[in-house]
Amino acid sequence: MAEVSEKDIKDALSQVIDPDRGKDIVSLGMVSGLATKGGHVAFAIEVDAERGPHLEPLRKAAEQAVHRLPGVLTVAAVLTAERSAQPAGQAGGHEHGHGHGHGHGHGPAKEAALLPEVKAIIAVASGKGGVGKSTTAVNLALALKSLGLSVGMFDADIFGPSQPRMLGVAGIQPTSRDGEKMEPIDAWGMKVMSIGFLVPEDSPVVWRGPMVMGALEQLMRDVNWGALDVMIVDMPPGTGDTQLTMTQRVPLTGAVIVSTPQDIALLDARKGLNMFRQVNVPVLGIIENMSYYLCPNCGNEAHIFGHGGARLEAAKLSADFLGELPLNIDIRTTSDDGQPIVASQPDSPLAAAYKAIAVKVWDKVQSLQGARKGPKIVMK
Repeated sequence: MAEVSEKDIKDALSQVIDPDRGKDIVSLGMVSGLATKGGHVAFAIEVDAERGPHLEPLRKAAEQAVHRLPGVLTVAAVLTAERSAQPAGQAGGHEHGHGHGHGHGHGPAKEAALLPEVKAIIAVASGKGGVGKSTTAVNLALALKSLGLSVGMFDADIFGPSQPRMLGVAGIQPTSRDGEKMEPIDAWGMKVMSIGFLVPEDSPVVWRGPMVMGALEQLMRDVNWGALDVMIVDMPPGTGDTQLTMTQRVPLTGAVIVSTPQDIALLDARKGLNMFRQVNVPVLGIIENMSYYLCPNCGNEAHIFGHGGARLEAAKLSADFLGELPLNIDIRTTSDDGQPIVASQPDSPLAAAYKAIAVKVWDKVQSLQGARKGPKIVMK
């Protein structure tokens, strides 16, 4: 089946009329970020911020217009708007306070909570790139699955999605049974979704902040995740739009911070940890990745990036230290090959290290959920 063209999509969207302005959304320049791959189409509709809450029918009409085209399997349209300046003390939209039990959304009261059937949602984050966060996230997810839990993996890194390749499912395209919701990809017995399934692997995603936020919400809202015990969210590095969207709109159970022992990595990890605390997301603990190198020939242990820095930082910040993971070529090669070490070598010492961390994380989650009686309002 021939790939639907950008011209075909824009022709279809030119039949969608903005109800307030009386012209079609293409000629008004409202369509942006158009991407298509294997019958899966994604685009944004840019609107004024004050009109956004009333234009859901317009978004649905645009999706339906494109979905009628031959060769289109799924359509993801998001409404985006530039945010107007907010009064001091309300930056980032945190004036609502944050509860992290399910059923307590993080956005305006009228918005339904995302992922209502997922019992626990854990963000795996880092203050900077290059610390092995995604590798840690995927192996932690598989380690939780080894405990007998039903697990989902959500790749929230819109600009650098890596989970499709790490899980060996790159190039697979989601399907839709009803034309409205996409089915997540199955990988190693987990449900997985990533923007990497919807855009070509070598194509950059050139989207502004509001488009990223809309895409994230749609990948959670319009995917048939079903009931899960736990979802691991592989966050992008830093403390930007994605992190704010996830903390505002998703009932995060807690966050795990990944760092190397280096001082500069620990400084950025501290920023990430403090961000989650500011928005009242419990920090489950810190993992020290690339903690040491064990020579396979002589058995000598070398501390290439230092050692113990994350443990000391956890103590300073009154956070749990979840464990150390080594710098090991097998961890890298198995991830690059789409066969994460916890799944492909489940009885290895390396897999055991991830599983020990997973037990600590899950114990912490159960403790938090048992103690939680309702949302906590934080006054700043």
